[in-house]
Amino acid sequence: MSYRIYNWLDISHHFNEAILIGNGASRSINDSFDYGSLKEHAIENGLLTENVRKLFAFFKTNDFELVLRLVWQANRVNDALDIKDKTTKVAYEHVRDSLIRAVQSIHPEYFEVEEQFPDIAEFLSSFRTVLSLNYDLTLYWVVMYANRIQNGHSFKDCMVHGEFSEDWRRFRRPIGHREQKNTLIFYPHGSLILARNILEQEVKLDARQGNDLLRSILNSWESEEFVPLFVSEGTSEQKVGTIQNSHYLYTVYRDVLPNIGSSLVIYGWGVWENDIHILKRLGSSRFARLNRIAVSVFNYDQSYCRRVAEMIATYIGRRIEVVFFDCKSKGCWNNPA
Repeated sequence: MSYRIYNWLDISHHFNEAILIGNGASRSINDSFDYGSLKEHAIENGLLTENVRKLFAFFKTNDFELVLRLVWQANRVNDALDIKDKTTKVAYEHVRDSLIRAVQSIHPEYFEVEEQFPDIAEFLSSFRTVLSLNYDLTLYWVVMYANRIQNGHSFKDCMVHGEFSEDWRRFRRPIGHREQKNTLIFYPHGSLILARNILEQEVKLDARQGNDLLRSILNSWESEEFVPLFVSEGTSEQKVGTIQNSHYLYTVYRDVLPNIGSSLVIYGWGVWENDIHILKRLGSSRFARLNRIAVSVFNYDQSYCRRVAEMIATYIGRRIEVVFFDCKSKGCWNNPA
């Protein structure tokens, strides 16, 4: 079976409720995101010490955030009980520094990507909900740009004073006279902008740094007061385990994903087995209204179309209408209309 691949503008009027973006979206902004695994990238570039590799092996995971959090917690317990354990302290510092160097080596600077923000902001403003599986800062930078221009449309991450409000639906309501429409932003796998503090509270880090936000975030990790909140690697089962240990991630997973509306756009997401929990959750609610999905395609890849169509049918349902569109067509993501 051969699938028709549309231009985005030919189908866009059918899809205005939710969009789910994956690594391909970030890669289209800057090719520095063209890597398979943060851990493997760190190994290939000599950023992991042998002791850090042993920790990944011991915990049977490739997830930087999980290993860093576990060693950080052990280090904090030692400090609280006045236990002199230099080994744990050094292990924590090695994992933390390895993660910082890995993020620094792949993440572009603000000035390198900001010219694409107007097109991305215009595209995303047509949706009620944006779900990003990417942990990088590009989406957050787009949101900051879009909210500064004050054109009557607001992007909201449902955070109040840096903390997530579980009553996220109330943010759908416009605030004041200037806000005519809004789009809610969620990070099902977390983000660099999110962190846990020493009291295990989940917070959004201070975003007032603007162009220096990345450096500010890395500084907060170095302070030992925060660890990042994002899921970077692992099997689908491992990712669900991490999600269940986070109030923010689990609320998004439990409440937001099954309630996105009748239509969904998938842009830049490979739909691989290690993220299959996302598909399952999208179709999990017996009240779910989702009935049509548009999926971006790179280079008119028919094998990708067949694989994704079958996965959607298997994990969400065969009642779902699935259409495909060219990821480089006009008007979608960072492609000018």
